[in-house]
Amino acid sequence: MSGDIAVSVHGVKKSFVTAHHVHPVLHGIDIDVAAGDLTYLVGASGSGKTTLVSIMAGILTPSEGTVKLFGTDIFAMDHRHLVDYRLSHIGFIFQQYNLIPTIDAAANAAVPLIARGVNRHDALAAGNRMLERLAIGDQAAKYPHQLSGGQQQRVAIARALVHDPRLVICDEPTAALDARSGRRVMDLLHELAVGEDRACVIVTHDNRIFDFADRILVMEDGLITHDGKEVPVEEDMDGTA
Repeated sequence: MSGDIAVSVHGVKKSFVTAHHVHPVLHGIDIDVAAGDLTYLVGASGSGKTTLVSIMAGILTPSEGTVKLFGTDIFAMDHRHLVDYRLSHIGFIFQQYNLIPTIDAAANAAVPLIARGVNRHDALAAGNRMLERLAIGDQAAKYPHQLSGGQQQRVAIARALVHDPRLVICDEPTAALDARSGRRVMDLLHELAVGEDRACVIVTHDNRIFDFADRILVMEDGLITHDGKEVPVEEDMDGTA
């Protein structure tokens, strides 16, 4: 590990309850993610990767266990304080982008700053700068439906990075990108989302970017089954969480 603990997950279980069934997804996860590390979560579809990172980000609540981000127990907070904490410290790149269809790309990129009360002019300027860094500054005035899938994904990445979060969590950030664009995104994530006081956790099955990882965790059936620098050759990485 490279530095202090950025994310500490202990005893985390998660089940989803329907009218007639309880569906266990996570069966007791223990992970410490170091600041300064680029950590990957890989595994076959349905292994629990997206559920785990959603809990790390405070989007889902665990059924059992604790999650501490930089020493703060996020689920000990009330809802309002958790939302404020996420706006200040966490950036999340959703696999389905989750862009707001009624505003343009620059405004979508600026959403975390606007939500924190930053002056709209300054927030939009920051959103535009981040789009420029992702090589889509010329698309800033377009609405999501006018963008390709890869362009929408880069807007989602800009939104996750614009407020300089300490923890960036990404769900398949390169899935819709060609190899060159994917590596450009990974270079930017490594530059902006990894450091002495910050960390990045990425869900991926894109083996084109495995060489960027400091640490690779393999998930299977709601458990961590491997922890190392490389993916075991026998693992099937096809699919998404």
